[in-house]
Amino acid sequence: MSAASPKVGFVSLGCPKALVDSERILTQLRVEGYDIVQSYDDADVVVVNTCGFIDSAVAESLDAIGEAMAENGKVIVTGCLGKREEMIRGAHPGVLSISGPQDYGSVMGAVHAALPPRHDPFVDLVPDTGVKLTPRHYAYLKISEGCNHRCSFCIIPSMRGDLVSRPVDDVLREAERLVRGGVRELLVISQDTSAYGVDVRYAERTWRERAYQTRMKALCEGLSELGVWTRLHYVYPYPHVDDIISLMTERHADGSRKLLPYLDVPLQHASPRILKLMKRPGAIDRTRERIARWREICPDLTIRSTFIVGFPGETEDDFQQLLDFLDEAQLDRVGAFAYSPVEGATANLLPDAVPEAVKQERLARFMDKQAEISAVRLEAKVGTVQSCLVDVVDGDLAIARTMGDAPEIDGVVQIQDGREAGLRPGDFVEVAIMGSDEHDLYGEVVETDA
Repeated sequence: MSAASPKVGFVSLGCPKALVDSERILTQLRVEGYDIVQSYDDADVVVVNTCGFIDSAVAESLDAIGEAMAENGKVIVTGCLGKREEMIRGAHPGVLSISGPQDYGSVMGAVHAALPPRHDPFVDLVPDTGVKLTPRHYAYLKISEGCNHRCSFCIIPSMRGDLVSRPVDDVLREAERLVRGGVRELLVISQDTSAYGVDVRYAERTWRERAYQTRMKALCEGLSELGVWTRLHYVYPYPHVDDIISLMTERHADGSRKLLPYLDVPLQHASPRILKLMKRPGAIDRTRERIARWREICPDLTIRSTFIVGFPGETEDDFQQLLDFLDEAQLDRVGAFAYSPVEGATANLLPDAVPEAVKQERLARFMDKQAEISAVRLEAKVGTVQSCLVDVVDGDLAIARTMGDAPEIDGVVQIQDGREAGLRPGDFVEVAIMGSDEHDLYGEVVETDA
């Protein structure tokens, strides 16, 4: 990179979907010859990709903008909070530009205005995988934008619009490039993965001389040909998900899974009355039956979910139904947060707000209940051998994940003899599980592909 290259600082906030947006902007910046720097002092301009989903995320985004303004002074704002330009201008009137999520053209236009590019094709080389913000061995694969649901607690459709599915051949080609660049785990993300292709009527496209529908099952079949871990997130429990579970039981000739036996299913609650207030599917008995059927088809399936406690109108009886559901469903991985009003969400108009102290007390009870369940389910893995993917090696210790653990949100496997086994990030390894606690596993290397 030439010393004269214009330098851009970048702050990326929010969910994995926002992270993919950041990766796309960074890739375009690098293609156009910009140098990406790590400090405000080195940057000629700073881009802040914001989150605006809940109040704490809004506060974090405004703080990040303020810090960039104080430390640098030339700031371009994009992302979900960009939909609230008046709020941003009110707090930080000196920002150069504000745009919403996925508006890559506006971001690049603002960068060009503040800092014209000086592209040198002889030295400015970007791999065809683009710029990634994740470790080299895993990557998020965003298959669609927006959402057709209108959940009362959520403002994502007002920020990101209705569902827009990417053509299946486009997604598969991106996945192919990522794998060619060293990625060994693909994390499929969207707002509603189960609805993939609905908006384009499951249009058929060609990849590797074979026709694929723009549909979740066809996409998974294509991804399974790449020989890496494929993990599904944000899967609503629609009936056609049963077909995906069947694919999780299939194996390649070398014994590896075609699709990881893992589902991230955002259930949000278990009281039919609260689900109705949330404008979510309320047939929780059907969800119980579906989970049981999935486990009959694929006994080693890992199910993760997220829940909201303290939603407006939630009574102690509603909350007890949620705890009872945890006991019955025995979900493997669970996250939860106390309800927080989001500006623009229709849930703000609901009566009977739950006091903050009650929200926090219920959240603590919820997490205690799930910790008990998790401890028992992980203890059942002691004495087994688990296929793992190594994330980090620190001295003698290697940190890895099983097929049932997504990066950053689930548990890990601590391998005490990682250095002795010669492990490196991105290695697949067979691990004998020797112990467990409420969240993590502990083991020793049996075999490695390094």
